[in-house]
Amino acid sequence: MEHIRTPKVENVRLLERRSGQRKASVGTLYLSATHTIFVENNPETRKETWVLHSMVGSVDRPPTTPTGSQLILRCKDFRVIQLLIQQERDCMDVHTSLTRLSRPEKYSELYCLSFNPNVNKEEREESWGFIDLTADYRRMGVPNNLWVTTAANSEYRVCDTYPSELFVPRSATPAVIVGSSRFRSRGRFPALSYFHQDTLAAVCRCSQPLSGFSGRCQEDEVMLQAVMKSNPGSDYIYVVDTRPKLNAMANRAAGKGYENEDHYTNIKLQFISIENIHVMRSSQQKIIDVGELRSPSMTDFLWGLENSGWLKHIKAVLDAGVFITRAVADEGVSVLVHCSDGWDRTAQACSVASLLLDPYYRTIRGLMVLIEKDWVSFGHKFSHRYAHLDGDPKEVSPVIDQFLECVWQLSEQFPCAFEFNERFLIAIHTHVYSCQYGTFLGNCQKERRSMRLRERSFSVWKQLWRDRAEYTNPLYKAEQSQTQGVLRPNTTSYCFKMWKGLYNHIEKSASPRQSPADYLSAVREESQQLEEELTNHQERIAALTGKPITWEKIDVPRRTSQLQQRHCGPDPPTTYTYPVTSPAQDYHPALGVELANQKARMKDPVLTLPLGSSPQVKGHDPDDLSTCSDLESGVADLSSRSSSGGDDSKDPD
Repeated sequence: MEHIRTPKVENVRLLERRSGQRKASVGTLYLSATHTIFVENNPETRKETWVLHSMVGSVDRPPTTPTGSQLILRCKDFRVIQLLIQQERDCMDVHTSLTRLSRPEKYSELYCLSFNPNVNKEEREESWGFIDLTADYRRMGVPNNLWVTTAANSEYRVCDTYPSELFVPRSATPAVIVGSSRFRSRGRFPALSYFHQDTLAAVCRCSQPLSGFSGRCQEDEVMLQAVMKSNPGSDYIYVVDTRPKLNAMANRAAGKGYENEDHYTNIKLQFISIENIHVMRSSQQKIIDVGELRSPSMTDFLWGLENSGWLKHIKAVLDAGVFITRAVADEGVSVLVHCSDGWDRTAQACSVASLLLDPYYRTIRGLMVLIEKDWVSFGHKFSHRYAHLDGDPKEVSPVIDQFLECVWQLSEQFPCAFEFNERFLIAIHTHVYSCQYGTFLGNCQKERRSMRLRERSFSVWKQLWRDRAEYTNPLYKAEQSQTQGVLRPNTTSYCFKMWKGLYNHIEKSASPRQSPADYLSAVREESQQLEEELTNHQERIAALTGKPITWEKIDVPRRTSQLQQRHCGPDPPTTYTYPVTSPAQDYHPALGVELANQKARMKDPVLTLPLGSSPQVKGHDPDDLSTCSDLESGVADLSSRSSSGGDDSKDPD
């Protein structure tokens, strides 16, 4: 509270651009230790706007105008809030206070550590125990005769940014592990990220070698040989360097670099060309600027989108995941992934590949496990990358933002394959920045343990699980063919689009429209209510008449003409007309129902109700979505848009 100069300012005007507000609200502004709170003066609504100080990215103060002094709050979830304060002195005090409150200097100032966690001790402990990474490795079939746990890093002695529990090849001795870690940047030696039980291939991760121009390490070479031997079906491994080759070559001058294929005889080196954190930070700022354009022309919008380069970077991350997926699932070859230090681009590539390979990670709980494993546990620098504390702005970069956007792009291509919806991804994005929970605090497991986060804060995963009804995708069905197996997305340029749900502000002149997912959820709920009402009516009729109710199936005349082939591919579908024969045109459903009722009245002992069967497409397999049929999910299946698997030289299947 010592940083708050003015705790309360009256007659403040607020305009929140993202909410589609066209008229400013007048109310009172309050500053607390954790939130900025605006309360409208209107006695009928008394609407409250709460903004966590940790969500404020910047506080700008434009020149004073005759109407008052203005403050612009740019939030990390891309909201833009304008405040108009009558008195300049009050505006200066609020500006100074918010600037300090939004840049905490120590963890104890953050929201999740600002209250007594012992109030709900059992709930806190339950929240941290909700995600069990050991259970996830068991689900993969690890440990086994190929991969085992190692105690080498139990006290973070070998690598202080790695988790204490790691899986390594069975043949890798402690001496080999220690020697390999000394030859890798930050000591991040090769460790298991994902094991594919069908092909026995693995996805491993590490950091760049300290090879320089001619350096080599026998233990590191043995370590990569052990990774290869852990896959009996292959005599080599892929080493995926996610950096542009030019950048990796430049690192050689600093004594780092990449693997020399003359020294590692069992590897095939592949560069992916994902740019560094500084390029990504600049690119995201440009895409944010595009989202803030007010009624842009098509030229301005497309130029801004192209100039940002954002979708090009998203494509590069997704391409890395696709390459790893093909190597593991199709070729049965293990892959070792690294960038520079192995905690940014490496996390992106490994998690995208796991998402494509394993349907479990496409569920609500599975995505939580994936982020906890590949991001939180393996030492992604959350506090540095997302400015949880006041620090070096050059360390800030939207690394996990890009991963979440890759997931969203995949959900657009495969709308039935993901249990969660867009809201779930945006909620995770918000909590990464908000510091409302302790899950994403700190830069590694060792640092979180020293901060005693499990004793002082709550984990976000349990809360998101409680709210899962809000995050469920109505199109998802676990038994659908699209949901199972490996996803093969199309990564050609025209398959990517701007994530307007995250970046683009609502059009000022139009009210927010209901999303298709919301509409489908509402339809599903209404259908369930109608089914329940129908069941109740049946029971009442049976009780009144004393006769059981049965359904009589009415055969609807089948269309005799073959339907033309539905559109399959990423391009917009052409409108087709389906000719039908005259008997189908002459048929009227009401007539069929009346005939059925007459027939039912002639049957004495049982009361029957008509049940019409929906027309079926000839030869259709209900589990086969490759024909783009809409019979299974109620909407056109869009999975076929990505059937080419991202290969520009091949036609879509």
